[in-house]
Amino acid sequence: MLGRLALSAALGLAILAGLVWGGIIVVPRHLNPFAPLRVADEVNWLTRIKLSRLERSGPQCLGVLAESDVSYRPVSDREDRDGCGLSNAVEVTEASRALSGNFTASCPLAVAWALFDRHVVGPSARRHLRQDVARVVHFGTYACRNINHRAEGRRSEHATANAIDLAGFVLADGQQITVRADWTGSDPRRAAFLRDVRDGACGFFDVVLSPDYNEAHHDHFHFDMGAYRACR
Repeated sequence: MLGRLALSAALGLAILAGLVWGGIIVVPRHLNPFAPLRVADEVNWLTRIKLSRLERSGPQCLGVLAESDVSYRPVSDREDRDGCGLSNAVEVTEASRALSGNFTASCPLAVAWALFDRHVVGPSARRHLRQDVARVVHFGTYACRNINHRAEGRRSEHATANAIDLAGFVLADGQQITVRADWTGSDPRRAAFLRDVRDGACGFFDVVLSPDYNEAHHDHFHFDMGAYRACR
């Protein structure tokens, strides 16, 4: 009996999916699993699934990025040598708020950044600090090195511009909030904002590391789009 019910449910879902795919049943774009990702869409459980698809399709990824708030320039591929190189990368010059400097990123990382910038940074600042973020301060992306700068071991996601380290924020009124000073600082609102940012980033990046992870991250957040999943 349970087997027949499971089979009936599976067939029903398959038929429903076919009707949605064919446009016979119309659902909102952000709830349509077949609709391409759009950064401006409301975030839900499908967002991460759609984001993961971009890792397998360079042209689709660039198309999503072109419709976002990110300003960018394509970067020529760089031959992979000793685990370091660039493929389907862009130079990000600005998002919905200013950056402390341009950075080179794999296209999926750039899209994840666009989602994070739009759906996490601003809302978190307004929720905890009653104002917006004017500028994001980062430590960069591409660096041909191993994890934690070790002489031996596995290459870091930075070696392929698939990671970014975020150091802090400048608010609209000029106040500076940094991971180094405010993660365990005296102002509970700033600490709550940083933790909200860390938690929100976990919805878009595959790996998010904060000072809670280890001492090496006492002054920055590490975000990457690698093969592992972690939110610490």
